[in-house]
Amino acid sequence: MIRVLVVDDDFRVAGLHAAYVGSMPDFEVVASAHTAADALRLAEELAPDLVLLDEYLPDGSGSALIGRLGAAVIMVSAAADAGVVRHAIAAGAVNYVLKPFPPSELADRLQAFRRFWTMLDGGAHVDQTAVDRALQSLRSGDSPVAAVRKGRSAVTSESIADVLRRAGEAVTALDVAEATGVSRATAQRYLSDLARDGRVRLTLRYGTTGRPEHRFEWVG
Repeated sequence: MIRVLVVDDDFRVAGLHAAYVGSMPDFEVVASAHTAADALRLAEELAPDLVLLDEYLPDGSGSALIGRLGAAVIMVSAAADAGVVRHAIAAGAVNYVLKPFPPSELADRLQAFRRFWTMLDGGAHVDQTAVDRALQSLRSGDSPVAAVRKGRSAVTSESIADVLRRAGEAVTALDVAEATGVSRATAQRYLSDLARDGRVRLTLRYGTTGRPEHRFEWVG
């Protein structure tokens, strides 16, 4: 579960953002803050994993807090000045969402953060490829699965993604092929695309023949 602190000077807006977060799988809101001082205090007390942070707070700027919160930060602000955005990113914000926005906009960023968080599980050993994929996933903003590569079918891609979502565990390319009616080679190509995009976790399992079996698990 990803623990989230919501920081916004407007009580109503903070409540809306908390409701958005609470509707997302694998996220929970641990508290809301409406001032910079409260944000720092609650961050120290509750140690959230992620902070949704407004720039305009009554006792200071949100971006000035980024390095002091001890958590990943997504800025959610009406501050549209390029300098503010640059400063927030330079200070360590992992994303920046401009108000006003439709709920799906924040949901996309949260889903992207969840993929990043899952791919860099604290107990996992990573190599450069894993780091690159996690960073790509973090900044992807959760592009729709239908936005597939040239030469691929959006319908097939969505069907394969749906099989993976419903499986609830790692499956093989053959499993996916049988469930969707495509060839194993076709399933493998689409699964490889999803793995490169960070939506699928690829693992190896050695069977009785000693040859590794690729298994795919949905993380998007």
